[in-house]
Amino acid sequence: MTAWTRPTTAPVPLDRYLGVNVFELPKQPGLIALHTEARDAETGQERFVRATGRIIRLLLETALSHLEHRPHAVTTPTGFTFEGLETASPTLYAVSIPRAGDALEGGLREIRPDTRFGKILIQRDVTTKQPTLFYSKLPPGIAGSEVLLLDPTIATGGTLLTAVNELIAAGVPEHRIVVVNVLTCPEALATVLTRRPDLRIVTSHIDESLTDQAFMLPGIGDFGDRFHGTVAEA
Repeated sequence: MTAWTRPTTAPVPLDRYLGVNVFELPKQPGLIALHTEARDAETGQERFVRATGRIIRLLLETALSHLEHRPHAVTTPTGFTFEGLETASPTLYAVSIPRAGDALEGGLREIRPDTRFGKILIQRDVTTKQPTLFYSKLPPGIAGSEVLLLDPTIATGGTLLTAVNELIAAGVPEHRIVVVNVLTCPEALATVLTRRPDLRIVTSHIDESLTDQAFMLPGIGDFGDRFHGTVAEA
């Protein structure tokens, strides 16, 4: 396997995708405060889980709004009719990329306990940064459906593309995949969207750039380790 190298071409201008394929949460003070707490190297597991959990809740509600909806009228307790909406499909499918992606499952189970979950295990080589698919377990009926793909950090884009390819191979149309992401960067978005231009990505923040070591700048650390409390003691 060859080592990861920074793309030699300039990143795709984000203006081309923002509001079309990429939907970043508004930079409101409350969200920035949550990012500040989560990114702080001094933040322990309990505070990290609490801060990112609140970010994830905002992300999930936004991502759900990108699913197909249809008109649905209800009668209120006062006897009047409210002309509202409901999701077009009665079944919601979500696929996480363990182990960091598991962090988004809990919030989604609270919002939509009827969700059918799947997992695609992909590990990135520490040296080469290249992804390797280990297994894929997808729920029955996922072909042709809208799917939330849960991946909290997208640095190089390689892991996400591997997962997307697996979903497409299982019959999920590219344009029906909504990626739910806490943190990404321009390089990753360029890599992913030049190859899969019909994806939709809902993210809470787009970082400045990617370092030569394939870390996002300023970054958040290893999301899975920090969420599960497995960060090695200094």
